[in-house]
Amino acid sequence: MLRVLLEYIVPLALPTAIYFAFQWWVARRAVAGHPIEKPKWWDAPWPWLVAAGIVLLLITLAVLAVTSGAPPDASYHPPDLQNGQVRPGGFDR
Repeated sequence: MLRVLLEYIVPLALPTAIYFAFQWWVARRAVAGHPIEKPKWWDAPWPWLVAAGIVLLLITLAVLAVTSGAPPDASYHPPDLQNGQVRPGGFDR
């Protein structure tokens, strides 16, 4: 579950979270008397936020695909049962 959260949900939601954190900061300044109009959440640039999230997700997945996994010359052995114990599967180098 943590992998799904870190690989998919965080990259998709991060641009929107940053945008709303900035809007919250601007709203606090507007309430404090600075000459800034208080923003409205429905005026958010939703297409740009979604596009930024998708781009960040694709970059994350590309980096994970390139930097993780077994080397190309490794051979895989599946899990098996030896002397009543399950030996986990994995890659031999």
